[in-house]
Amino acid sequence: MTSQNAVAMRKKADRKKMGMKARENIYQAILWILLIVLALTMILPFLYVVILSFTDSTAYQAGKLILWPEKWSTEAYQLILSGDGFLNALKSTLFITVIGTPLSVIINAGLAYMLSKPIPGKGFFNKYVMFTMLFSAGMVPNFMNIKQLGLIDNYFAMILPSLCGAWTIMVMRSFFQSLPVDLEEAAKIDGCGPLRIFAQIVIPLSKPMLATMTLFAFVSYWNMYFNCVMYITSTAKQTLQVYVQKVVLSSTVSDVVDLSMDLATTVPQEVMRMAAVVVVVLPILVIYPFLQKYFQSGMMVGAVKG
Repeated sequence: MTSQNAVAMRKKADRKKMGMKARENIYQAILWILLIVLALTMILPFLYVVILSFTDSTAYQAGKLILWPEKWSTEAYQLILSGDGFLNALKSTLFITVIGTPLSVIINAGLAYMLSKPIPGKGFFNKYVMFTMLFSAGMVPNFMNIKQLGLIDNYFAMILPSLCGAWTIMVMRSFFQSLPVDLEEAAKIDGCGPLRIFAQIVIPLSKPMLATMTLFAFVSYWNMYFNCVMYITSTAKQTLQVYVQKVVLSSTVSDVVDLSMDLATTVPQEVMRMAAVVVVVLPILVIYPFLQKYFQSGMMVGAVKG
């Protein structure tokens, strides 16, 4: 009788385990379906933009495009890349990105490292940086400041206001506080000064954080729009984002390209808009995979201490 009860209990336990496993499998299947649907809602619109930008004008006008065009064409890209407007915007964006990105990372890292050490007035400086995260001067005072500095219609009007950020400084400060103090003390015993310690010890140990903040700074300067609209008056110095705005809002191709080109009368406006978006986004898509391995580790380590 005892053996029969034991067998019955084992069967009951096995059925219970099978039921739990079945419920877990159903839960995992539903979760995967929801994640796939969510991913498709993000991928399909971008895929549509890319495909439409390579669609031939005749196929587009005939409505022969769903998710795959009947005929491919690079006419829209030829039209955009050959125009002076795009080349000037690309030159401006490259200048502020190449100059602003390293300057932003260096200045933020230096200030964050200083605030991670027991310096006189550390509490005041930390509160001052935090205050700038919560409150700002506003649009009009910022414009008056840039004007008084003589930076209207100057590339540095787009670079300087974005050099320092309170959030960036706080995250980098937390990262520097998490580094082993023994390494710096050993370097001091060997006769290293603060600058040498920062350059030869702290910076090499901070590659994940620096790569993450470099990506943030790069994206910020590459997507510069508001400062360009506010402080830049000449068309030749406008950035790619302003150029894309003109392309997207223009009613005809003639508003942004030279009508003397043969393609200007054949490429549909919608196809040209999509091509402009792809051209602007492409550098970010190319650079991001190389920095992705540093992204998660840099953000997580920098958020350990507050």
